[in-house]
Amino acid sequence: MNKPEVVMMGLGYIGLPTAALIAQNNTHVHGVDINPKVVETINAGKIHIIEPELDLAVANAVKGGFLKAAISPKEANTYLIVVPTPFKGKNEPDISFVEAATKAVLPLLKENDLYIIESTSPVGTTEKMMGLIYSQRPELEGKLFIAYCPERVLPGNVMYELVHNDRVIGGVNQASTEKAVAFYKRFIKGELHKTNARTAEMCKLVENSSRDVQIAFANELSLICDKADINVWELIALANKHPRVNILQPGCGVGGHCIAVDPYFIVAEYPMESQIIGKAREINNYKSFWCAEKVQTAKLQFELQQGRKPSIAIMGLAFKPNIDDLRESPAKYIAQKVLQNANNEEYFIVEPNIHEHKVFKLTSYQDAAEKADIIVFLVAHKEFKTLKLKKDKMVLDFCGVLND
Repeated sequence: MNKPEVVMMGLGYIGLPTAALIAQNNTHVHGVDINPKVVETINAGKIHIIEPELDLAVANAVKGGFLKAAISPKEANTYLIVVPTPFKGKNEPDISFVEAATKAVLPLLKENDLYIIESTSPVGTTEKMMGLIYSQRPELEGKLFIAYCPERVLPGNVMYELVHNDRVIGGVNQASTEKAVAFYKRFIKGELHKTNARTAEMCKLVENSSRDVQIAFANELSLICDKADINVWELIALANKHPRVNILQPGCGVGGHCIAVDPYFIVAEYPMESQIIGKAREINNYKSFWCAEKVQTAKLQFELQQGRKPSIAIMGLAFKPNIDDLRESPAKYIAQKVLQNANNEEYFIVEPNIHEHKVFKLTSYQDAAEKADIIVFLVAHKEFKTLKLKKDKMVLDFCGVLND
């Protein structure tokens, strides 16, 4: 492969699709991942994650010689940091992966290079990394272009949204913003909105915190309606007839790598100021615990009524419908919680979007629905909506499968 123009640090759910998109535009991309199996898979023109259209994009990019993966970076003109930002301690963001990726490219940086962080990060991370770079490479101070540009894509539609969604791009100075905008303009059709790095960092966190708060309102309504003996789905449908009301649908909690995570980046830094954001996290986490307790209650109720232990189908493990992604999944938490309290009942664990799981033995959704006494809908996968359930089944619908 020719000398790469772009180095992509991280080839996960965002890094690999972004690398493939850039490579599709006849730009040489050198992708970096610390997992040798991931590197091997990509260099074979295959993918290690499930995302529509990604397999073809990667296959074509590798075949055309525009995408190559490795475990260490090479010299390029543009460096994108797209690595995870997990938690440490009590929901405190850990930017050590961003720092490690930055240190890995430090020796390769040269005058006029563009360095961009896409990883979800606490406010001030881009400036911290700038300080790190210039402390190690003082001769480059003021001679690099440094910016932050968060992704805002939906799993299951990433390849389309990477191209068509608007992006917020914030540099550490005006020149960096302009340079980053010029770079993304080559690949992205959505509008590119210019700002500074701190605002761009906060924008990413606020977008997902806003969603979390709105979902928390719906989940709180579901708890209230359960006590008030009101059908929450009917209530929300009626309330949404108001021209200025748009209540979201409740679920069994909130999961995924964004909405269930990003609010903590704000709460950790500004605990006194983020009262609603922090409370929304509590409500959405509590909803998962509440669902697990409801299953436990139904199990005991069945045993009292029928004089035997029930068989139970746990329907769905993904964090949202019709994907294979289990990250931060409330459904997975509920399944684990329910199984911890198991007492010789028979369980059928269902997730139609994955073939096997290291912890759970999976059952087909048709078999589970046929054999189980209690059916617990945790994720509104499209397959579940086609099921014809017998009337003698006890059904716990936490995600509105039966209300479509």
